[in-house]
Amino acid sequence: MDIQVAVLCDAATDSGGKLNLLGAFDTIHAQELPAVHPFCSVALRVTFTNAEEGAHKLALHFVNDDGQSVMPSIELPVEIALPEENHFVTCNFIVNIQQLKFDAPGFYSIDLSLDGKLQSSIPLLVKHTPLQEA
Repeated sequence: MDIQVAVLCDAATDSGGKLNLLGAFDTIHAQELPAVHPFCSVALRVTFTNAEEGAHKLALHFVNDDGQSVMPSIELPVEIALPEENHFVTCNFIVNIQQLKFDAPGFYSIDLSLDGKLQSSIPLLVKHTPLQEA
């Protein structure tokens, strides 16, 4: 498994195998806490080889810097099958998340695992930036 793209963004789509991203980010500025981010997407573009054919489980774990879950884990069943003439296949995965709540500022991550083995991590920083009065 080779992760070509793993990003947190405003939105993502798959159009005929092409991954389209809008507004990739790694920092959220919250004027007040707890903060709720209304909508975001986790976009992945992953290449599998013929040695990885078969059933797998891709999991996303959104955690804070203490390793505590921020939201329930997301598990995606993945069935990899390559046509005979191909040596690899690339798959796009898009997970839309609504009303993501952050109780405190700090470092967060979205940990990506395949069959229980950590493959990658997407970092996220939540900063508390109160509105300054004029």
